[in-house]
Amino acid sequence: MILIIKQVVKIGGSLFPNYAIDLAKKLENTNSCIVLGGGGFANLIRKYNEEQNFSEEVNHWTAIDCMDIMSKLVNDKVDSAKLSYSIDEINKISDEGFTPIFIVSEFLRQEDPFECSWDVTSDSIAAYVAHLLNANLLIVTNVNGIYTQEPKESGSTFISKIDATTLLTFPETSVDVMLPSLLLKFGTNCYVVNGKYPERVLSLIDDSINDYNFDYTQITGD
Repeated sequence: MILIIKQVVKIGGSLFPNYAIDLAKKLENTNSCIVLGGGGFANLIRKYNEEQNFSEEVNHWTAIDCMDIMSKLVNDKVDSAKLSYSIDEINKISDEGFTPIFIVSEFLRQEDPFECSWDVTSDSIAAYVAHLLNANLLIVTNVNGIYTQEPKESGSTFISKIDATTLLTFPETSVDVMLPSLLLKFGTNCYVVNGKYPERVLSLIDDSINDYNFDYTQITGD
């Protein structure tokens, strides 16, 4: 029996290490594929780039390498997970009963689907992978979802549902700049949810759990 991947769960680097590892463990037997953000490693590249002004290409690919590092570290602590290096291998690992954690760098170098830019981060990469797998997309981060401005700023309002076209007009949110364009291109939706509460993530992906009494954002692109 081939177990089809139901959702790609992008776990933000802001949740590393404890929250990210805990959530990856809880995704066992959920037919999920995990994509890890670059976290603090990628943030260091941003910092050094401000000092040295590296090329867009080098920034792009070294940040993607950071995603690989995070994936390997999380995988090391999760017995129910295995590293995957291709789309075919994702399905094979899932069929073996493990949760695939996608090492994206080699795959992206072969596919080369994006321009080199800080506008493209792990959110957009996860959206692309979800599109290829015909799977749902969850962006799991350290806040509840999308806000009208930074959550801690005075007057910030939480948004439970927003269309991708409107999101394009926002200067900065908890998802990357390219994601709304990809959702429109692929004609698909995604959820943004707080990964500090794994039960919220599980509630959104398990049809038998109907507890939606928490804040999350649905971004519609269809």
